[in-house]
Amino acid sequence: MLKTFAILVSATALTGAGAAIAQTAPQTTPMQPAPAQTAPAAPGQAAPMAPATATPAATGTIVQVLAATPDRSTLARLVTTAGLTADLSGPGPFTVFAPSNEAFSRMPPGALDTLSKPENKATLATILKYHVVPGKVTADQLKAQIAAGNGTATLTTLAGQPLTAQLGPNGNIMLTDVNGQKAYVDKADVQATNGVVHLTNGINVPKIG
Repeated sequence: MLKTFAILVSATALTGAGAAIAQTAPQTTPMQPAPAQTAPAAPGQAAPMAPATATPAATGTIVQVLAATPDRSTLARLVTTAGLTADLSGPGPFTVFAPSNEAFSRMPPGALDTLSKPENKATLATILKYHVVPGKVTADQLKAQIAAGNGTATLTTLAGQPLTAQLGPNGNIMLTDVNGQKAYVDKADVQATNGVVHLTNGINVPKIG
């Protein structure tokens, strides 16, 4: 288990020439995927997108929302593998920071398959729970917490470890894990009947062991 986790952490380390999962300085326009590169770029230089005039109604639970979002199919599958379907289908509410398929694809070859093995189920569950916060926290509410905290909000995840939220270079929410790795919110406030999902461009990794 610890060996598997070491592989994952090594993929996220911001050392040397760069990282497989670490986030870099802005290169693209907001809400668009970064060009192919070793590490994805944060959302780009243009002004943050204006808030929608109306929030689309929720159409399903968090599990159903993930399953219906094509670029989150890997996360949806891992939720099932980790045995978290019932938890994230429950009343909650929960806030989920959902990494993209592309973020998972940057893991070292075979690492995802290893994490998906039955003997690593608890490790996988901990990693996924690190992306879930109790309660429903919209982007505006999180930004208000960041402002109230003088630029930083500390979120306690279901993994029992903190995730730090700040505003990135272009006003997008930036999440920093306990290992110092960063992910950015690409699209916020995807509504679910039992919470809200924020789509991110990177994986945050907790401490395990």
